[in-house]
Amino acid sequence: MSSTTDKLKGLANEAVGNVKQGLGQATGNDRLVAEGKAQELKGEAQRTVGEVKDGVKNAADTLTGRR
Repeated sequence: MSSTTDKLKGLANEAVGNVKQGLGQATGNDRLVAEGKAQELKGEAQRTVGEVKDGVKNAADTLTGRR
């Protein structure tokens, strides 16, 4: 997966997770709140993977003189 794809999927998971948490809190559904938090954390991890991939690529480009 490309770094951009990782970052976009991560942002989407974070957004959906936040919505689930809000709905769970509004309806008193603790299970939905927990699912939302888990999805938000998954999204944060995906986004971080994308950012790390960008960092590695930039470092490699710098070392090889491509930048």
